[in-house]
Amino acid sequence: MGSTSALALAFPSPIATTLRTSKTTLHPHSSYFKLRLCLITTRLQAIQSHASAYSQASELPDISWDNVGFDNPMTTDYMFTMKCSEDGNFSDGGLQRFGKIELNPAACVLNYGQGVIEELKAYKKLDNSIVLFRPEENGLRMRMGAERMCMPAPTVEQFVEAVKLTVLANRRWVPPPNKGFLHIKPLLMGNGPVLSLTPAPEFTFLIYASSMGNTFKGGLEPINLVVENEIHRAVRGGAGSVNAIGNYALVLKTQVEAKADGFSDVLYLDSVHKRYVEQTSTANIFLVKDKIISTPALEGTILPGVTRKSIIEIARSQGYQVEERPVSIEELLEADEVFCTGYAVCLSPIGSITYLGKRVSYQETGLGGVSEQLYQALSNIQMGLAEDNRGWIVTLK
Repeated sequence: MGSTSALALAFPSPIATTLRTSKTTLHPHSSYFKLRLCLITTRLQAIQSHASAYSQASELPDISWDNVGFDNPMTTDYMFTMKCSEDGNFSDGGLQRFGKIELNPAACVLNYGQGVIEELKAYKKLDNSIVLFRPEENGLRMRMGAERMCMPAPTVEQFVEAVKLTVLANRRWVPPPNKGFLHIKPLLMGNGPVLSLTPAPEFTFLIYASSMGNTFKGGLEPINLVVENEIHRAVRGGAGSVNAIGNYALVLKTQVEAKADGFSDVLYLDSVHKRYVEQTSTANIFLVKDKIISTPALEGTILPGVTRKSIIEIARSQGYQVEERPVSIEELLEADEVFCTGYAVCLSPIGSITYLGKRVSYQETGLGGVSEQLYQALSNIQMGLAEDNRGWIVTLK
């Protein structure tokens, strides 16, 4: 870690006593500073070694990874927590055993929904190392969401280091290669009590993890969407572009109804014209027409997905023309190919879209399609199977 603030990021109670940053300003050339830096560095190395040794030495019982998923989460060993001080800075974080947390009934997050979330994956390679995909992007997005929700947030460096600590402490729960991934869930919440509509007086940053089997066991199986014409996921000037926790409860009604009717998910239109495509409940949407890839522009109502951003960069590097612009539902229905991208699905081809009772199917979603090419390129990077020329992968030994 490159600075005293990063070194002070926390560690491991109960694995070790939590480290705290002195409020005294230390001159970088003073003997006291050098001694303290040496002691902290040594302690962190010992803590990480201890956590790594624990996770490797403790064997898991036989697990049927195919039966582990989002609807059947598996509890891991440790979670990370860090509090915000009165000056608006996060410090004194650390690992603790996974378990229940206490909240005041008047907590702002419970009464007014002041909170943002992120999601990441950790994959295990054949050499037993673990890879993370662009965690700094999630840290940056959390900071952007926190600003919109009137919350302080950890620095990107603190975010990434906390994610790495959480993964290493739960190393034994990362599924074997090709069996799944470790689902990492950072949460920033206003846990301080308030009885009026004001920001919370106290904030907590928390990360927990859960093992996941292969989410989509059939590979690139096309999914079927239904267009929602009356209920909207987001509105202009709202919080649709951030990972606010309340955004997801708003779409539960339409999603439950769609699944009851046999659809995989819901596709939402803009709230002004009810004509322009925005996104599904949790994923961004793309279309392909005459080998040109188009996706709705980010204009405040669409979540800026990390997977979306990565697919655009990969597609352009492969020579595809990619346009970020308004996309009408009529244009989407006439596309050669449609696919969506997101944390859970990675990239999923769309088999059909139903709009106002009319179902349109897409034929070019099989092997050799644009979505197949982009999926293979992205997933190989995410799992550490392809060379990373972009600096997207963080490797944990």
